[in-house]
Amino acid sequence: MLRIKELLFFVSTLSLLLFVSCEKKVEVKKPLEINYVDRVYPWLDSENSRWFFFSSASRPFGMVNLSPDTEIDGAWGSGYRYKVDSVKGFSHVHAWQMSGLSVMPVVNRDSINPFTDFYSKFSHESEKVTPGYHYLKLDRNNIEVELTSTKRVGFHKYNFRAEDGEKRAILFNLHTPLGPCDNSEGVLEMDGNMALSGSLVMEPTFRRPKPLKMYFKVLLNTPIASIEHDEITQNAVVHLNKTEDAVLMKVGISYTSKENAALNLEKEIPHWSFEQVVKESKEEWNKMLSRIQVEGGSDQEQQRFYTDLWHALQGRRTISDVNGAYPDNTGEDFRIGQLPLNEKEEPQFNHYNSDSFWGAQWTINTLWGLAYPEIMHEFTHSLMQYYRDGGLVPRGPSGGNYTYVMTGASSTPFVVTSIQKNIYKGDLQEAFSALKKNHEKGGIMGRAGYEHKTEIGGGLDYYLERGYVPNPLPEGKYGIHLDGSGQTLEYAYQDYTLAQLAKKLRKSSEVEIFMDRSKNYTNVFNTEEGWMGPRNEKGEWKEDFDPYAYENGFVESNAAQATWFVPHDLDGLAKLMGGKEKAIEKLQEQFTKAEELNFTSGSSHESELHPEYRRIPINLGNQPSIQTPFVFNKLGRPDLTQYWTRKVVEKAFSGLAPDTGYNGDEDQGLMGSLNVLYKIGLFQMNGGTEENPEYQIGSPIFKKVTIKLHPDYYKGGTFVIDASNNSTTNVYSDAPVFNGTSLTDFTIKHEDITNGGTLIMNMKSESKTK
Repeated sequence: MLRIKELLFFVSTLSLLLFVSCEKKVEVKKPLEINYVDRVYPWLDSENSRWFFFSSASRPFGMVNLSPDTEIDGAWGSGYRYKVDSVKGFSHVHAWQMSGLSVMPVVNRDSINPFTDFYSKFSHESEKVTPGYHYLKLDRNNIEVELTSTKRVGFHKYNFRAEDGEKRAILFNLHTPLGPCDNSEGVLEMDGNMALSGSLVMEPTFRRPKPLKMYFKVLLNTPIASIEHDEITQNAVVHLNKTEDAVLMKVGISYTSKENAALNLEKEIPHWSFEQVVKESKEEWNKMLSRIQVEGGSDQEQQRFYTDLWHALQGRRTISDVNGAYPDNTGEDFRIGQLPLNEKEEPQFNHYNSDSFWGAQWTINTLWGLAYPEIMHEFTHSLMQYYRDGGLVPRGPSGGNYTYVMTGASSTPFVVTSIQKNIYKGDLQEAFSALKKNHEKGGIMGRAGYEHKTEIGGGLDYYLERGYVPNPLPEGKYGIHLDGSGQTLEYAYQDYTLAQLAKKLRKSSEVEIFMDRSKNYTNVFNTEEGWMGPRNEKGEWKEDFDPYAYENGFVESNAAQATWFVPHDLDGLAKLMGGKEKAIEKLQEQFTKAEELNFTSGSSHESELHPEYRRIPINLGNQPSIQTPFVFNKLGRPDLTQYWTRKVVEKAFSGLAPDTGYNGDEDQGLMGSLNVLYKIGLFQMNGGTEENPEYQIGSPIFKKVTIKLHPDYYKGGTFVIDASNNSTTNVYSDAPVFNGTSLTDFTIKHEDITNGGTLIMNMKSESKTK
């Protein structure tokens, strides 16, 4: 009897242990991994594309951006244009003022000249695009094309029809107009029966005044039968041996030498697994996109959010090789520079090609500085490398040289916020000297847009002597973007940001100088009209003043939009307007009118010149007034910031379609970054340039936002925004609570965020903050 009881006890105990064991397995089971790349809608706004806009087979900031081109003439309206149904080539470089190496798989038929007759229709129905990968079918010869890449190497996969095995070929279109510039002086040579190498020249453009040579190394998985060169087009067709296998082609590029192109290829793709590179690319994009995790909202809102975030991480391109060699075009003669190496003999940072930082103070300054500090770190070092090479910190470098794109010293706020957030830890005295040079005679402030050989268009002499830039400039037209009052506003803000760095370094005399200059915005405020206004050399205000006249004294904007470009002294601006209440009333009226046009000047940048659209009081489609919803917050009305940011997101930045998306000028991730910030409810009015920078709190559209803080820069682990009861109608929050402390002014400091914690916002349909 005892044995039976013991047996029953043993069975009972064993059952309990098995049950507990099973329970533990259920508890520790991890949820399925989220593929953030699947939430990206890559075709967004692709009908309004610029050459560098669309990205498919590319890594974050990759030197290679491999994608199909349906239009190839001009920087605007070129590259991948969704509604154009024919592919004209697959090119490897889509960058600011740079393009290069267009190739096209073709079938060599006796009746067709492959050098001049190679365009092919394709269908979006079978097309597949995700970050890092592109698939489409060329209808003309039923060739399936797949593309992927690493940072410096493009990887192609071509499936030809079996019956075309003897006629397979690849066109290397080395002499062609391609986006912003012509490709010329192309050379293609065999390096063995399955290898090629060559070079081409990216011809100078109006914006990039010097040529740039591009080198490439090509490896194929199938033998080359012959190379045919055409005397008329000067291009080459590579004929392949017969085989039924898919053709794989790896293309490494470099701006320094063929040897470095080969090295880039060897180091980044030493194998032949196309699928492995696709997988690794997807993993890299997932890792980057997962830095900000959102919960709640609709599927479309989440798709649009990760598409915006994807845009914030592309466009600006690496130009340095794996060994740190890079093209330096800043001097009289071209030279190959060398980035500093770490103890592992690896470059300490990459060198970059970049469109202007004009407007970056309200976009990537905040987003990169918070979620991607390693990117801000690299770009700051890259900007300083340009200074060491050429004597100036650029505002938009291309081809290893200055372009003088746009106006002002727009890189100053970027570098200063990088220092204030303790991201850049280089020589701060050197950084101050470098930035200060741009604010003095001989610096970038003295040059208006693309003014390569003179220093007049910036009107800096007048600014220093009289406190404003005249409009029109008495000396005449030098460069473009000569709009004196707009330039004055930019300079005054940028002077303020430089003063903040001087303050950090205890340079009291420079603090006084640049803080005094930061007040120069008052010199272009017309108190009679109540707006910023154009003012001539004699100090006279423009007669028949129209605050809605576009580019009449203001860069890519009108007076109504530009009046609020005083992010460093909104209290002072409000005082000029008669007090905060009147300033709020004025801005509220502007937003009410702007809503009638959905807050943007049409659906593309070119529409800003349209007679109807250009008269909009606030334009959220271009940089000069994208900060305006958060002006309410700084003037004591956070409820209006919450209301209008939600309205702007709803009407201007929620769609998913090829013919709309940013409704303006998406300058290499600036508008994508802005959208991300609006949607998570964080913003920095003065670009994060003061000590321990301040963030303004808006109205997040998601119930929960988790930002994974980079452990090499910030110790907090995660920063969470918990917006309970969030909905399309519940857009307001009472004072947010962060780690138990009520934030009645709707602001939070950088160190508080990066130390980690949870910001609690109880969302409601009505606000008590009025």
